[in-house]
Amino acid sequence: MIVRIVKLTLRPEKTEDFLALFNRYKKDIAAFPGCTHLQGLQDIKNTNIFFTYSHWENEEALNTYRHSALFNEVWPQAKEWFEENPEAWSSIML
Repeated sequence: MIVRIVKLTLRPEKTEDFLALFNRYKKDIAAFPGCTHLQGLQDIKNTNIFFTYSHWENEEALNTYRHSALFNEVWPQAKEWFEENPEAWSSIML
């Protein structure tokens, strides 16, 4: 299993837009083949910093999502709102 953590630092005025986008697509992403868990997190003090935390059956499933029409629908919208470059980690569970 792959655990994927992505840190997204948004422009503060785009926080509500991001929340709406995430809530609109989270069920579709969670239902994507190979995704077994999806969770969004928001930093307590820096409320413009978000994390996505997801589990994938394997790296192939994650990469299939990252090259999918769904990803290409969601990511360009979110990307416009970034204050900093996103950071991402793919790990295996111990």
